Amino acid sequence: MKYYLFLDESGDHGLEKIDENFPIFLLCGILVSEENYKIVKEKINKIKLEFWNNNNVVFHSRDIRKCNNEFQIFFDLDLKKRFYKAVNNLISINNYKIISSSISKLAFIKKYGKLENDVYEIALSFVLERAIFCLDDFKDCSELEIIIEKRGKKEDLKLSKHIQKITQVGTYYVTPERIRKLGFKTKFSWKRENINGLQLADLIAYPTARYVLNPTGVHLSFDTFKQNFYTKNGKVYGLKKFP
Repeated sequence: MKYYLFLDESGDHGLEKIDENFPIFLLCGILVSEENYKIVKEKINKIKLEFWNNNNVVFHSRDIRKCNNEFQIFFDLDLKKRFYKAVNNLISINNYKIISSSISKLAFIKKYGKLENDVYEIALSFVLERAIFCLDDFKDCSELEIIIEKRGKKEDLKLSKHIQKITQVGTYYVTPERIRKLGFKTKFSWKRENINGLQLADLIAYPTARYVLNPTGVHLSFDTFKQNFYTKNGKVYGLKKFP
C-alpha cells in the first residue's frame, strides 16, 4: 500500500532572531494511506463547498485566525463557529497519524549553539525516523511519498539533499536499507497547488505548537485530534520535543 507523509511547519526555522512569544519551531507530519487520503480529501472539499461553493480555497491557519483573504467571511462569528465545528469533525477522524517534532530554540542554542544546518532539517530527521517506526507497525507499506510545501529554490535544494543523505546513510536508529525498502519519493509543492494533505498538516501544526508551549493551558482543538498522534505501547512517539 502507498502512504503519504505531508509536512508543514509552525514557527520560524531560523536561530538568529527568536520571537519571545513563540520561541519554538514545529514540523508536523500527517501520515496517511492512499485509500484513507481519498476520504480526507473528500471531507475537506465538502467543507470548502459548504462555505465557499468551490474547492479552490486553500486553508491556512493563520489567515483563518486573522480572518484574512477568503476568510474575511468569518467576521461573521456564527459562520466562524460553524466552520470550526466542521474542521473539528474533520480532524477528529482516526484514519491518519500525526508525527511531529518541536524544537525549543533557546534550549537548543544553549545546548548545541547555532549550528550550520537549520532546525528544519533536524526536526525532519526526527519525523522521518518515527514515520518509519509507524510504517513498520502497519506492515503494509510498499511506497512512501513525502510531500513538502515549497519555501524557495535554495531552501528546497538544501532540504532535498538532506533527505537524500538520510536515504543513503540512515539515521541514528534507522539503517539506510530499512529506509530504501520503503521506496522514498519526495515532492515539493506550492501552497497555491491546493493540496489538501498539506492543508490538514497546516491546521494541526499551530495548535500542536501552542500545546507544546503551554501544556497546562486549555487547548480545545488539540484535544480534538490528540488521539491521532503515533503511539506505541502507551508511549506517544508522534509528539517529539527536543532537546
